[in-house]
Formats: sequence, structure tokens, C-alpha cells
Amino acid sequence: MRERLLVLLCALARRAGGRRRAMAGRWDGPQRRAWIRHYYSQRQKRLMTLLIARRRRTSCYFYPRAWPSLQSADWWERVVLKEFGPQDWLEKFRMSRETFFYICNRLRPGLAPHSSHFHPTLPMEKRVAVALWHLATNVEYQTLSPLFGVGPSTVQTCVREVSYAVVLLLKPLYLRLPDEKELENMVRIFRTRWGFPHCIGALDSLHIPINPPLRLSADYCNGQGWHSILTQATVDGLGQFWDVSTAFPGSMENSAVLESSSLWMLAKEGRLCPNPPKDFMGKAQKYVLLGDATYPLQDWILKPYQEDESLTQRQLQFNYRLKRAHSVIENAFLRLKARWQILLKCDDCSLELLPTLVLACCILHNVCEAHDNPFNEEWLEGTEPTELPKPCQPAPAAMEDGRAEQVRELMCQYFENCGEG
Repeated sequence: MRERLLVLLCALARRAGGRRRAMAGRWDGPQRRAWIRHYYSQRQKRLMTLLIARRRRTSCYFYPRAWPSLQSADWWERVVLKEFGPQDWLEKFRMSRETFFYICNRLRPGLAPHSSHFHPTLPMEKRVAVALWHLATNVEYQTLSPLFGVGPSTVQTCVREVSYAVVLLLKPLYLRLPDEKELENMVRIFRTRWGFPHCIGALDSLHIPINPPLRLSADYCNGQGWHSILTQATVDGLGQFWDVSTAFPGSMENSAVLESSSLWMLAKEGRLCPNPPKDFMGKAQKYVLLGDATYPLQDWILKPYQEDESLTQRQLQFNYRLKRAHSVIENAFLRLKARWQILLKCDDCSLELLPTLVLACCILHNVCEAHDNPFNEEWLEGTEPTELPKPCQPAPAAMEDGRAEQVRELMCQYFENCGEG
């Protein structure tokens, strides 16, 4: 009986297939193309569903039997922890061994192990090492995974989890709004190191090259014709970041980013200076930030005079002093990109993770600078590719504050009185 039923089913299937083939032969071109589009559309949806489900299941588990070609599972314990010297730690992790384990101890509450008997998790220090190596070298996940004896998806997970932990646990310590006493110390450092008075920071932007989604390609195309995300940052006189706003589309102008950032709100609320403001040249004056021509002139943001033949000697001197002091953030960006070369080109990183990754790199930069970790000048090679010029769109005149001209004049008077060139 079963054999007869099977023969009957096969016959019906052949008959139905013949009808479909006959019907397909009568399809015209548009009908067939529509069917093909529908088929591949549904197939793409199924593949994306499977991919999303797989991503949700990924974690920092490692499977020794699942990766027979990975022979370096003990490389971390056997080579790095036992044989790496100071220069090796600096070259591979961009920090000293002491700073590395300091960071590990700080991140421990956010990277607690969550393993089971069947799926052991990677040691916390190894997860941090994988993430820092990727941030420092920008090598692909597939290239880095054999080095640590883990899969590419595990490398990606380590980068994501460690970046989130850095922002969650280290940002309150190393990237925060200074209090009143710290602001006074920043003013002193800018005056003694850079010769610019009443200043608490330098303000600038950083464009980070990316491969954007096709549907957002126009939004992330900047004024120079390449795709980027825009990061606005402020540094103190030592080149350490104390305010960072990131993940703006590259098509936005610096002035628009400033107006959308938390720094703008802090300034408008008067939280960037003591209340009442400190005395400067006989007048109560807010602390100032130093910007370039892409930022609007405000009573708390100074920028150079527009260069032309009508500038006086006082104004030329002001421009020289401001540009020299503003170079502290240009140097900070160079050191940031040289130390964490993931910022030279974010190919493997999703747009959702990018803000966290950029913040994590700025925080780790501050940690290394605060702990006096050496900086290798050779890292600077290739940090400024000539084929990617920086966009430079002047700030609109509508954002200019007329009262700010008096502040610039006070600064010109200060430089003239102090006699410094």
C-alpha cells in the first residue's frame, strides 16, 4: 500500500511540474522578470533573518574543536604574558603592561565571565587584548582571529563588548566636564604652555572615513567628496579630550554639529565658566575655547581674523597666537589616529557601533596620556592620507555673536601689552 501511494505521489508531482514548465514557457518577459525579482527578494529576506539570528547568538565563547586550523589558542598565555617585553606591549597594544592590566581591573565589573560547562568563555584579559589589538592595528577580524585562536565573530564580539565597557566604566573618570578647580588649572596650563590667557580648550572636528550603507550614501558624503562620520572634540592644554560628540554624518558642517552638541548647551547654560565669570583685563569675562574659521565667533569661542591686507599688526599677532595654541588639538587628533588606527578607516564596524568605538578610542587615548605611556613617532606615518583632504566650510554669518568682537579686541590688547611675539 505504501509503495502504491509513493508511486501515485511521484506521478502527481511530475504532472504538476510539467504544467508549471508549460506555463513558464508562455510567460512573457516582464512577468518572468517580476517573478525572478520576487524570488530573490524573498531569498534575501530569509538570509538576513538567519544572519540576524546568528548575530544574536554570538558571544565570547570559544570552541576548540570547531576551529582545527587555529593553532594559537595558547599564544596569549605562552608568548604574550611570559615573553613580551616593554617595547612589544607598546607596539602591539599601544600601552605599557602596567596600563593594560590597570584597564583590565577597571573593566572587570563590566566584563564579568558568563560561561557554562559546555561553552567556556574567553578570559577577561584576553578579550581586552583582542579588542585593543584590533583598535591599534585595524587588521581585519579574519586576520586577527588565528593569532588568538578564536573565530572572527568572537573577535567582533570582543571589540564590541570591550568598547562598551570602556565607555561605561572609564568615561566618568577620563572624559568628563571639568569642575571649577580643574577649569582654573586648565587656564593656567594654556597660559604657561601656549601663551594664550583665559582659555580652557581648543575645539575642532575629525572626519573618519567609512563605507556607508547605499541608502545613506549622500548623507555621509562630506564637502570633499568622500564618506565619513564627523566627530567634534575639545582638548585641554595637555592634549587630553574632555568633551566629545560623535557619529554625525560627514555632510554636516562644523557649525551645525556644534549647535547640535552638548557643548553648545553647556555654554548657553553657563556651565563652562565660574559664576560670576573671572576678571580678565579689568572686565568679567567667560572662559574661551579656540576654534578655526569653520566655527562661529562667540563670546566663548574665538577664531582668527579673516586673512586679508587690511589686518593690523595687533590682529596678525592675535591670529598667530591663536593658531599656535589651537595646534594642541591638531596634534591630539594626530596622536589619537596614530595610536588607534581603526580611526583611519572604519570598514568592519557598523554604524551602530561607531559612536561607542570612537568614544572608546578617545578615552583610551586619555588613559595612555595620563599614565605617561610613550608615544612612538613612527606611528604617525600614514595618518594623514593626501587623497582625503579635510572639509573646511566657513561658519555662516548668522551664527556670529556681535559681542564677541569685544573679546577678540581684549585679547589683542593683552598680547600687545605683554609684548610677546
